[in-house]
Amino acid sequence: MLDEQAKKTLLLKIPHGLYVCGVKNEDEVNGFTASWVMQCSFKPPMVVNCVKQDSISHSMIQSSGVFALSFLEAGQKDLAQKFFKPMRRVGNKFEDVEFYLGETGCPIIKDTLGYVECKVVGSVDQGDHTVFVGEVIGSGTHRDGMPLLLETTGWQYGG
Repeated sequence: MLDEQAKKTLLLKIPHGLYVCGVKNEDEVNGFTASWVMQCSFKPPMVVNCVKQDSISHSMIQSSGVFALSFLEAGQKDLAQKFFKPMRRVGNKFEDVEFYLGETGCPIIKDTLGYVECKVVGSVDQGDHTVFVGEVIGSGTHRDGMPLLLETTGWQYGG
């Protein structure tokens, strides 16, 4: 028997880092705050990134086959919040955020701990998100620091 309250309580206890996922489709770029991310392989190095299926970014990843994850630092809650709203509601989220394009053409935020760039090598559509498996094909560090965690923001995404 599924206890809805217990399920929600426990699923919200799974720790999540916060990242800005940069995506592209031809010359257009976008970004969103991602929290359902984890490493899934050493050789080759791979991560999974779960993306809401009804988002613009989802279709951009499907079209381009690439994404980049900028690792947010503890204290960058405002930057994470900037990328929560859908592009169709706010327009260009990178308007006042300094970024550069990586080797994949995806935007990477300069004021972060660093980044990984990924080529999609697999995906699984289940529920309302797609699990994109990305092989890490590029990476770099900007500075040392502690990562921003979802639990420290007071926000909830899950349950």
